[in-house]
Amino acid sequence: MKIIKNTALLAVLLIQACGSEVSNKNTQIKPIPNEHILTKFIDFNAEDVLTKTIQLNQTSAKIVENQLIVNFHSKQNDYTSISFVSEQGWDWSHFEDFNLAFDISNPGQRSVQVYLDITDGNGDNYTRSVSIPIGEKNTYYAKMAGHDLATPDGKENVELNFKSGLRSNPDTWESNQVQFISLWGKKNLDVSSIKRITLSVQSALHDKTISISNIRLRKNPTFNTQFLTKIVDKYGQNAKTEFAGKIHNHDELIAARDEEISQLKESYDVNTRSKFGGWINGPKQTATGYFRTEKINGKWSLVDPEGYPYFVTGLDIIRLSNTSTMTGYDFDQATINQRKATDFTPEDSQKLNRVSENAISTRFVASELRSELFEWLPKYDEPLGKHYGYRRSAHSGPLKHGETFSFYSANLERKYSDMNQDNPDLDFMDMWQEVTIKRMLTWGFTSFGNWTDPMFYQNNRVPYFANGWIIGDFKTVSSGNDFWAPLPDVFDPKFEERAMFTLKQVADEVKGNPWCVGVFVDNEMSLGRSESNAAHYGIALHTLKRDGKNVPTKAEFTRLMKNKYGSIDNLNKKWNTNIKNWQSFNAGVEGDVNVPAQLEDFSIMLSAYADKYFATVKKAKDRYLPNHMYMGARFPDWGMPKEAVEASAKHVDVISFNVYKEGLVPSKWKFMEKIDMPAIVGEWHNGASDSGLFHPGLIHASSQEDRGVMYKDYMHSVIDNPYFVGAHWFQYMDSPITGRAYDGENYNVGFINVTDTPYKPIVKAAKEINEEMYLRRFKK
Repeated sequence: MKIIKNTALLAVLLIQACGSEVSNKNTQIKPIPNEHILTKFIDFNAEDVLTKTIQLNQTSAKIVENQLIVNFHSKQNDYTSISFVSEQGWDWSHFEDFNLAFDISNPGQRSVQVYLDITDGNGDNYTRSVSIPIGEKNTYYAKMAGHDLATPDGKENVELNFKSGLRSNPDTWESNQVQFISLWGKKNLDVSSIKRITLSVQSALHDKTISISNIRLRKNPTFNTQFLTKIVDKYGQNAKTEFAGKIHNHDELIAARDEEISQLKESYDVNTRSKFGGWINGPKQTATGYFRTEKINGKWSLVDPEGYPYFVTGLDIIRLSNTSTMTGYDFDQATINQRKATDFTPEDSQKLNRVSENAISTRFVASELRSELFEWLPKYDEPLGKHYGYRRSAHSGPLKHGETFSFYSANLERKYSDMNQDNPDLDFMDMWQEVTIKRMLTWGFTSFGNWTDPMFYQNNRVPYFANGWIIGDFKTVSSGNDFWAPLPDVFDPKFEERAMFTLKQVADEVKGNPWCVGVFVDNEMSLGRSESNAAHYGIALHTLKRDGKNVPTKAEFTRLMKNKYGSIDNLNKKWNTNIKNWQSFNAGVEGDVNVPAQLEDFSIMLSAYADKYFATVKKAKDRYLPNHMYMGARFPDWGMPKEAVEASAKHVDVISFNVYKEGLVPSKWKFMEKIDMPAIVGEWHNGASDSGLFHPGLIHASSQEDRGVMYKDYMHSVIDNPYFVGAHWFQYMDSPITGRAYDGENYNVGFINVTDTPYKPIVKAAKEINEEMYLRRFKK
């Protein structure tokens, strides 16, 4: 056994690891027939290359029997990695149709999600990921080029361009080897200059280990040109593979329904839970008739209307709005009722919105590729034709608008339509609502999460969180990286008008119900990113360029600077600028993050923007929902600048974060000690690739069983954090296999699949967490 202590030695030893296959008596890799190896990954013959090839970041490594063992010290470090680096860049342009392959095994005790980042000489990067299961050795590959497909517009790389609209496509050849899953970045890199290849473990709760060998470039096998043809069956499942729980016929669907329903409960356990899901055996607090916050035994908590400690667990997206997928068909736009700037509901939160009879006669194929994905779609005049819908806009994908179909909704009708014999006035949606409520009670969840259909708001058996979006005809500003949408100009009086309109609409839905825990408003706003000062202060930099005569937020920034500096000369001295006067400043100036005084003032501007946003929403919430908590705007883990978080803390009752990691790593959340107020996880999930879907989600598990293991690990990290009062899982059901209509997400992240059948391992894990959480949270 050799311990690697420097990068030069590691590079030398890597030659041994790359040089030959490592035998493993327990696991046999099924090779691709006639695998064509183009080259081993790195030629270490030149001494100057050896000293520059390998970089370790918070990792250690050793060689055992020609295997490179990499230990990621990820428990104490947010980012750990091993990188293969070429200063001049590897030129692979003469390989026209190839992939990069690694043989990897996992000798550790937990699955390992490995991120693969490949960077070219232009600075473009493509991030992919895969989960390495415990013990198994397999080949994991990433396509680099090739596999072109003839299209009406000529020969095109449909695979790497993702013209299908799926976040991740089916494999284009058959083997038991595993393709790295696409996440983000530029998919078609410049293969004439590959500068860096990095394998990393990020935001993990435990140290992780993998074994790497036989790194190589391979020619892609023969392309399956039908890899996107008829891949979805009539139930919305993968038509070309078998998996646990797959439904093949109506009898199986009804049998699964009846088995589950016979096990569902009518209420929480009266021996441990209050009627609101609070802990009746815990330290009782003052009852106010509504949910509120309280610090109990040194830990923040919610308190239910009866005064019992209340910890939040539950599922997001309990509605049909996000269950539809683009079919590839469209209609004459003159027949479509188009959106208005004053609409209350964003397009992706709309119901199915079936088109008019007048529109149906104009139906045409807008994307042949999309239309060929399905084995079956109903006719409009068939009973299941009611599950067609329409999206007038999309965030991303091959179509900007088009026809949709919800296989999940159709399956609900197939599954529950014959259950209303005792009460013919109830339809399949009433039955689904009742089953869903009983699931929450049986599984022990204490709430319905964000984006729950208002049809559940008066159920009075399971608490819920309301939500609202502030959209409308107000002016906007930009951070320069507006992922979901441009930001509101919060100093435009129209923004406050729309905030008031939104919260009034939410209040009309809630109707003062004490079962409503609180309200989330907006989601994952692009307030600033952490990768650079320019990204952090994007709102200031991009707004400063604009004319304050037309941009109220810019006018406010001008006022702030004028109040701080008095004269423009004083600002020029600090900013190292030569601005003529305040009128010129207000008309538009360039900012520079390399000037310390400017950076300090950008922080003031960002704070002012965020403070105005949260104060305005708080004002509207207090007017229309005075008895319910304001749960914030759900900061994404990629966009939570400290100025915005601290501003929100002045106005919200609970700060919300969407945290797509393996758990809450304590070091990352130490800033909460200073803020000292309750927080909640608004979104998180994991998924696997054994469900028939083509993408596991943002956080990868190795199997359905592993999803349950990772669920418990994550929730333990939340329960053990004294500031977090709960977490909501995203989402109730899987994404459509061909991607949700709005943006193509096709993730295995549901507690139930497209046939409304629960995933038993993760349900079991959630039940265990929900049974133990109060004792674990409040133990002394």
